[in-house]
Amino acid sequence: MAKRRSVLGEAHVDRAESNKTKFDEDYQRLITESAWGSVWTRDGLTDRERSMIVIAFMAALGHHDELAMHIRATANTGASLDDIREVLLMAAIYAGVPAANAAIAVAKEALREMGEDLGEPERDA
Repeated sequence: MAKRRSVLGEAHVDRAESNKTKFDEDYQRLITESAWGSVWTRDGLTDRERSMIVIAFMAALGHHDELAMHIRATANTGASLDDIREVLLMAAIYAGVPAANAAIAVAKEALREMGEDLGEPERDA
């Protein structure tokens, strides 16, 4: 639970926990123990690297809610705007342009909600 909170933030985990019911309590325990307790706590990759990998998978698989959540989590994992941009460029090549188009739209919305300055595009003179 400590790793889940450190990556996703207290507010997100508190919301998930407060919305837990008997129906999904086993599922919540499963993801906390397996994803956060077993995988995210392993040696070998940093939280930043894991974050980038998850963003790539969520983009490729079209899991946009999870993608937005993990974009927001970069505030805690250390993955930068440049990291996110590079991961989504890779997704365009390896997962396809339509997947990357949708992922970039999700990422831009999440990043703007976080107060990130995405900059103005360069204009041809």
